[in-house]
Amino acid sequence: MSVQDENEYEDLLGLWSDLESGLGILLGNSLSVQEFEQRVWQYDRWMQALLKRDTNVGLYLLFQLASNSSVGYSASHSLVCASLCHLLAAELKLPVRERDSLVHAALTMNIAMTELQDQLALQTEKLSQAQLEGIRQHASKGGLMLADSLGVSDPLWIEVVSSHHEEYTEKIQLALLPPLKRLVRILHVVDRYAAMISPRKSREGRTATESVGTIMTGANAYNDEVGQALVRAVGLYPPGTYVRLEDNTLAIVMRRSARTNQPHVAVVTGPDGQVLPQPRLHRTMNGRPAIRASLASALVRLRLNHHLILQLGAHAAQTA
Repeated sequence: MSVQDENEYEDLLGLWSDLESGLGILLGNSLSVQEFEQRVWQYDRWMQALLKRDTNVGLYLLFQLASNSSVGYSASHSLVCASLCHLLAAELKLPVRERDSLVHAALTMNIAMTELQDQLALQTEKLSQAQLEGIRQHASKGGLMLADSLGVSDPLWIEVVSSHHEEYTEKIQLALLPPLKRLVRILHVVDRYAAMISPRKSREGRTATESVGTIMTGANAYNDEVGQALVRAVGLYPPGTYVRLEDNTLAIVMRRSARTNQPHVAVVTGPDGQVLPQPRLHRTMNGRPAIRASLASALVRLRLNHHLILQLGAHAAQTA
């Protein structure tokens, strides 16, 4: 789907926002929701439909959503994680049953601490003992809620939620792991990645490049396989994130290209930092200037016409 004008952009943004809001209500009031499992399936299908329309536009809106607001953090985080898990499942060629269990676990992994998670995103003071205990217990409590209170019938979904903070460090290929360990490893990486790019009141979000680098280095080297698949799925510089080019201009990534580190970008400022009257298409894989650095969204204080940028992205796709 191409974004033809501002109205179409607003409509699409509204669909993603409605999905996030609906998910927030589902997670925040889960015990009063009728047919909870069916509702999760409904939100999953809604998410898939939006990503299928145009994955690059979907990622653009998701990364903007994740990096620009800490309000309603729990729902936003769940939606970003579920979307990334959906794309990773295709990249890793997971069986459909595992894909479904993984995405549904991503949507509901923090169901036992939805309110607490929203509070923590806005909190600057030290965590209380009660909050620390809520964090420590939320995975096992979430699994029990899904099984006992919410009537979820998929045991793998429940087990992944219960285990999603367990860190399996065996250096074994994903394909050779049993389904539970495979899905927990994937969700653990996605959870950390999405958390690092998202801002809190207590800290700014990291860049997507820094986040994936942290996941794949040092003691976390066993996550290389998932991290590499994540980069293949969304790019080293995902749509919706900001980059500095080597001529000192600022750009926002619009679409992935055949090369994970050379996306199509919209240049939005000149070298002097002045905003351009119109964003300018630059295919970094076709020549210089190259990308010099990824930027955290907190460093970018510009008001951008995102519908114009996405229109430019549609043009880039049509003329590639």
